[in-house]
Amino acid sequence: MIQEIIRMKHKGFSNSKISQSLGKSRTTILKYLSIIEVSGLKTEELLKLTEEDLFDLFEVPSSLSASNRVPIHVDLHAFFPYVEKELKRVGVTRHILWKEYKVKHPEGVMYSQFCEHYSVWNKKSEGYMPTNHKAGEKLFIDYAGKKLHIIDRKTGEIKPLEVFVATLGASQYTYLEASFTQRIPDFLSSIQNALHYFGGVPACIIPDNLKSAVTKSSRYEPFINEQFAGFASHYDTSIMPARPLKPKDKSLVEGAVNIAYTRIYAALRNTEFYSLNELNAAIRLLLENYNKLPFQKKNHSRADLFQGIEKEALKPLPTQNYELREYKTATVQKNCHVFYANDKNYYSVPHAYIGKKVKMILTQNVVEIYHNQSRIALHPRSQKAYAYLTIKEHMPVNHTYDNNWSPEYFISWAAKIGTAVKECIEKILEQKQYPEQNYKSCVGVLNLASKTSKERLNNACKRALLYEAIGYNPIKSILEKGLDKQLEEPDLCSKVTISHENIRGSKYYA
Repeated sequence: MIQEIIRMKHKGFSNSKISQSLGKSRTTILKYLSIIEVSGLKTEELLKLTEEDLFDLFEVPSSLSASNRVPIHVDLHAFFPYVEKELKRVGVTRHILWKEYKVKHPEGVMYSQFCEHYSVWNKKSEGYMPTNHKAGEKLFIDYAGKKLHIIDRKTGEIKPLEVFVATLGASQYTYLEASFTQRIPDFLSSIQNALHYFGGVPACIIPDNLKSAVTKSSRYEPFINEQFAGFASHYDTSIMPARPLKPKDKSLVEGAVNIAYTRIYAALRNTEFYSLNELNAAIRLLLENYNKLPFQKKNHSRADLFQGIEKEALKPLPTQNYELREYKTATVQKNCHVFYANDKNYYSVPHAYIGKKVKMILTQNVVEIYHNQSRIALHPRSQKAYAYLTIKEHMPVNHTYDNNWSPEYFISWAAKIGTAVKECIEKILEQKQYPEQNYKSCVGVLNLASKTSKERLNNACKRALLYEAIGYNPIKSILEKGLDKQLEEPDLCSKVTISHENIRGSKYYA
């Protein structure tokens, strides 16, 4: 704009015409003309200067006071790059740096002028190196709008890939990788990879409002995804989602995405990749060059700033990686266990919590059970279907949960149906270490009497006991084969051939 004012004034335009042409008020034009007049240079000389020279020679003033017309001291200008870098360190303020400046230059400007001149100088650098982020404070994360892809070798199908970008606030040190989706497993894996790439953990992570990070966005109190919150707790950091529709809240990572398009996307445009690992390896090589490339108009790079001021400010990584968790709500059954349907397993809970709602948190190896934010049980995760994982202390001493459920209660109930039913129930109760683990099985068997008849149930139990006599487990007969199917079959007793040879250790089926 200064160049245009000089050019138009040199051609003889009036102040009003200059004002209309540049879209600035006449008062503003007069201020700039006054500064040009004070400089003592002729318009022909000024027109030969570059924009940078004009900026160095003429500070844009806030008023026409004498102090604003005095050129900035050369030593002060030379000191500002140091100020810019040191302000990123935790606890460092402008006042501290001004004192250092005064020690070196006792004749230098006072604190208020120091701050004013630095603010004006800093506007030149805005867009290259913001100064409002402390080292180790923030990590900005986002997904690029444009996708990369790989090709399936077998089918030739093109598979689009999401591109995750993470940038540290103070140094702008950047991490980038491709993943198949933005869903929770891929999202958390990408963040975890970024933290290990940086070699530390920032004080907070600032994501966009994608569903994997925020279940319900809000300007004031967003609801963080439970998995993401657990991840943050494991890495001892906090989550501060950007405000909805406010891209400036994470402008650093938005800028990193745009630079990635030109530095990484463009470099990969003519290369085809056939696996995710192959693509990410190529991205990593380009990323190293990107981080080592100096900033425009500066003699240092993102990698230099990271090594110099930010790496030491990051918190150390935990000894173990985060394990993806699954969250389920369950009701404690009368047998002192909760049931996890995906694995078809039972996990014991202290008997005092019978009938209460609890939260199950499952990792690949561990199952934690919570009630009112307190952990009440911890088990190794079982991969075997219909397994009972029981802790002895969780069981009541008398094996009685209420006035009804007890081994004696089920045996008495079975005796009313038939002798064979009673014998089967006794054998079911003996199958496991704790009779409580078999209560559901007992209920399932005894309730069949109401669905069919007492006589048919008693006959089915006789058949199961007969199978046991030739080496076949009656529990499997009842629970795995199913009484319903057995009840529909004709009497199998006459079809079972029993001899001394097949009784000795062999299993025969009807």
